[in-house]
Amino acid sequence: MIAKIHRGGQLLGVLLYNHNKVDKGQGEVLYAQKVIQPLQGSVGISEVSRSFAPYLYANIRTEKPILHISLNPDPNDKVSDETFVKLATDYMQQMGFGDQPFVVYKHSDIERKHIHIVSLGIDEEGKKIPDTFEKIRSMKVCRYGYKSEPPVKLIVFSRTLSP
Repeated sequence: MIAKIHRGGQLLGVLLYNHNKVDKGQGEVLYAQKVIQPLQGSVGISEVSRSFAPYLYANIRTEKPILHISLNPDPNDKVSDETFVKLATDYMQQMGFGDQPFVVYKHSDIERKHIHIVSLGIDEEGKKIPDTFEKIRSMKVCRYGYKSEPPVKLIVFSRTLSP
């Protein structure tokens, strides 16, 4: 599995990207943590934006507070939705983002299904969550942190998005 970590400054762009996939039938929301749940239907852009807003307002100095991670399995891996959710929640916990609000989207727009995680790099008190050695930490989590059935190997790439 390949993990790609992106940081950016525009929440709306990341949400539009993921929700456009959902609207086209090429994606779905698998899981949402600390996000307002609608009375009917699945979590939308409005619920995620309103749930993330207090965190973003608590720290307006951080230039790239938006965290966008994609976890991409090997084309030969057949990963269930439950396993995708477990991979996402375990990954976020071990990377230090486990108490953050986040949404897990499954995309099926290409041959292999994969997930995207949208979250924040600042906590509820407005403190930036350290991203020092993020790529190295992610590689360690991916190599040693997963105990899934069947085993899933992860390789990590990291890049920062421009605002």
